[in-house]
Amino acid sequence: MAAAREGWNFACPDWKDRLRAGRSLVPDLPLDAKEAARATAIFNRLRLPDVPGNPSLGESGGDWVRDLVAPVFGSIDADGVRHVGEFLSLVPKKNIKTTGGAGIMLTALLAEDPKRSRNQQFHLYGPTQPIAELAFYQAVGMVRADPDGYLQKRFHIRDHVKTIVDQVTNNELRVKTFDMKVSTGTIPKGVLVDELHVLGSMHYASRVIGQIRGGLVSRPDSFLGFITTQSDEPPSGAFRAELMLARGIRDGSITGKAARMLPVLYEFPEEVQTSDEWREPKIWHQVNPNLGHSVTIDRLEADWAQAQEKGEEEVRRWASQHLNVEVGLALHSDRWRGADYWDGAADETLTLDSLIERSEVVVVGGDGGGLDDLWGLCVAGRERGTDRWLYWFKAWCWPDVLVRRKQIEPLLRDFEKDGDLVICQDRPPPSIDCDEAEYELPQDLREIVEIIAKVHASGKLPAKNAVGLDAQGVSDLVDALLRVGLGEEQIVAIGQGYRLMSAIIGMARHLKFKKAVHSGSRMMAWCAGNAKEVAGRQSVMIDKVATGSAKIDPLVAGFNATKLLEAGPEAAKGDNGGLSAWARSLKPQKAMAA
Repeated sequence: MAAAREGWNFACPDWKDRLRAGRSLVPDLPLDAKEAARATAIFNRLRLPDVPGNPSLGESGGDWVRDLVAPVFGSIDADGVRHVGEFLSLVPKKNIKTTGGAGIMLTALLAEDPKRSRNQQFHLYGPTQPIAELAFYQAVGMVRADPDGYLQKRFHIRDHVKTIVDQVTNNELRVKTFDMKVSTGTIPKGVLVDELHVLGSMHYASRVIGQIRGGLVSRPDSFLGFITTQSDEPPSGAFRAELMLARGIRDGSITGKAARMLPVLYEFPEEVQTSDEWREPKIWHQVNPNLGHSVTIDRLEADWAQAQEKGEEEVRRWASQHLNVEVGLALHSDRWRGADYWDGAADETLTLDSLIERSEVVVVGGDGGGLDDLWGLCVAGRERGTDRWLYWFKAWCWPDVLVRRKQIEPLLRDFEKDGDLVICQDRPPPSIDCDEAEYELPQDLREIVEIIAKVHASGKLPAKNAVGLDAQGVSDLVDALLRVGLGEEQIVAIGQGYRLMSAIIGMARHLKFKKAVHSGSRMMAWCAGNAKEVAGRQSVMIDKVATGSAKIDPLVAGFNATKLLEAGPEAAKGDNGGLSAWARSLKPQKAMAA
């Protein structure tokens, strides 16, 4: 609501120029200059508790924190409405994030008018107990480091409940660990969430943040803030949702009532992140706003040199934490060798339709798991004129996975929003009346048959060895494919384990030498990052890095399709449009009403 009012526009379309020039990333706002200056002065007088000599934040704190303090406390109008009701700041490690957040919340206590504000609560949430405790003791340390002793007299520290009480106003700062219960009880006036990126793996985080927002709606003078580093895993869940919102507001693509969050994002432009330019130390100062105080270029360069010696996995982790470079694909030491080249082979314009159009022959690979797994499908083609291998993926799962694997629920929900994963309706399968017999298929198999039937109708499936499946548990699917007109010779079992070695190695080589491209989905980046290469005496196999939670089924479907491509198939000639009555009756089922 705030950003929709005249003058309160949080878009910053020139943010790239500001970043390069070292200027503030906060756009010009119609602040109350007096209140903004008063809050900034309070913040500047607080002292760093863990630095020799206890310098003040005014001396050692970067301007990025003051860029938050001024608008948050200088945006309250005569009607008591705080126009900067939300903010998100993305700042690398060692830029006093947690300390700065603690300083903001102490400033919130000290900036309150004793005549108008009493018995209020402010909450600071850490995603884990150690982070929450660090934030609390940074705030306590600032109180105890006051050389005049004023703050020690004004505040009462309640260590056992992680609370700081202002004895003048009876306002409180409560520091807690983020969990499902944080939104119950009192409605605070201000909330700060530290290290939001850690919440990406918590399945309940988005719901709790929504409840916090709902509670603050009734308070026009409230604020909700997030301060975080980039994640060292591909962003997901609540973290990705808030980050994408902030980016959209900053870039001006999100406007109106939805644009009430002030974004202060110290990250390189996408073109820098997706190239090797970010590896140049000469531009690191752009995303480290506390440079020269809590962090130095010399220290960053030394740490960078060590990261490079440890390999690409550590390079990506280091870059995400110290330069806010977004990780598209997580790597690990025993990873599948193709993972190193996966990002570079993405073609986001590739769809199922365009793959069929661009290919001279198309094959399909499938890998079905149990109710605790994904059902992975890969449609792969040999591109006309280039002989490149083209890959398009889709997956299905049942709600059982969301229940049993809570830690990956946020990721699966994200993949569903992307359109790459279908979370099936947990309901009895639909009945299909046709001239052959009444036949029933669950949602995942039904939609898989629809896709394969579409490829078959294009005439580009080979006459033999067109659909390769892991032989376990696919009898219903095979029966259904025969009903839509595929021949028995077109459906083959693909040997698993060491029998996939040629595809495991072959796909990796094709990716490295740009002879293979894929549709660039986040789901497949995750699956490729989950794949662990297991070397035997004379074989190579693929496993998962973590049993249960690390899914690779769609990638295995890709290996199954690769086995078929390796044989140099040729498309069947003639019209394959004459499908059975049962095939023609296939129609997508409407989602069950809530």
